[in-house]
Amino acid sequence: MTDTRLGNPAVVGLAGFGTTTLLLQFHNFGLCGTGVVLWTALFFGGLAQLVAGLKEYGSGNNFGFAAFTTYGAFWMALAGIWAGMHYGLFTPSTTDIGWFLVAFTVPTVVYTLGALRASWAHSFLFVTLLLGFLLLDGSFLGGGQVWLTMGAVVLTITALTALYIMASIVLVDFGYRLPLGTAWLAKKR
Repeated sequence: MTDTRLGNPAVVGLAGFGTTTLLLQFHNFGLCGTGVVLWTALFFGGLAQLVAGLKEYGSGNNFGFAAFTTYGAFWMALAGIWAGMHYGLFTPSTTDIGWFLVAFTVPTVVYTLGALRASWAHSFLFVTLLLGFLLLDGSFLGGGQVWLTMGAVVLTITALTALYIMASIVLVDFGYRLPLGTAWLAKKR
């Protein structure tokens, strides 16, 4: 008998999301330029996450499909915005970037509601992601650097949480059990 078990695409999606989110916060803290974030956003946060989302579609996981493809597209769009700015194709205002972020905050609200019925770690991941988006929205729509720095702190926690969840999935195959905790909201029966 052959083993037909397939890999879990969430590990790639979570790794791409967590790593790229962490790298963007390094940029927001002034530790690195946009070049490294752009290419990571395009290929790991964007393309790899998009592929993970499409694989989730094939497994029937609507949540993973929606979240990974949404944030994969977010990273690819952000990379495109930065490339367009670099090559002088357009010059978006700070407000333009703020509304771009607001547009991705909206589905994050929906995903957060779903995540509250998943594990504690998933709930925490999406609540911090939503808070981080709200802080970045505020920063680019007039709140300034203080809001950006607060958002970067929160999103660093978000990134590390995504990487923790990824590790919990990968390491289980090696006998490690990293707890994810129970859902913040009980599932409806």
